[in-house]
Amino acid sequence: MNDNPTASKPSPSDELVDVLDDAGRVVGTATRREMRARRLPHRATYLLVFNDRDELFVHLRTATKDVYPSHWDVSIGGVVATGESFDDAARREAAEEIGVDLAPERLFPFQFSDDASIVHGMVYRAMHNGPFRLQPEEVVRGDFLPLVEVAARIARGQFCPDGVAVLREFEHRTASGEFPTRP
Repeated sequence: MNDNPTASKPSPSDELVDVLDDAGRVVGTATRREMRARRLPHRATYLLVFNDRDELFVHLRTATKDVYPSHWDVSIGGVVATGESFDDAARREAAEEIGVDLAPERLFPFQFSDDASIVHGMVYRAMHNGPFRLQPEEVVRGDFLPLVEVAARIARGQFCPDGVAVLREFEHRTASGEFPTRP
């Protein structure tokens, strides 16, 4: 046991994550570093945070993120740790990234792949008006925006492609009446 309060925290790149097969079943584990280097399929959460004016929290990721650095993002979330449930990961990510305890509503499973990632995810939404305590290692700044303004910024800015795909699917499912506009 290390009682040294100045001891360094383990690097996020050394965290263990579950590696998945094409169907999303766990077939092994790897460090986050190895998962990124080998583009291994993994689990992630996507949490859309709205305020009571139906504005979406959008934030700028730090330049040190291991994927999509210095990109804007429409969702809070991230990689699910080995053995962690999607629900627990969504709550953990909200506490880590924006410093609040949330009870996210599970919406739908989501799959995404590009040159950087292969993700089997779960999408959530939650309501919170802030204020937030942004984690400086992950979030530079953020603000609530009306969805029409989010769309305009996506059209002209650098956004995480998986988050954009999540938002488009959310809007499609909301428009089709799959779930109510508000939780």
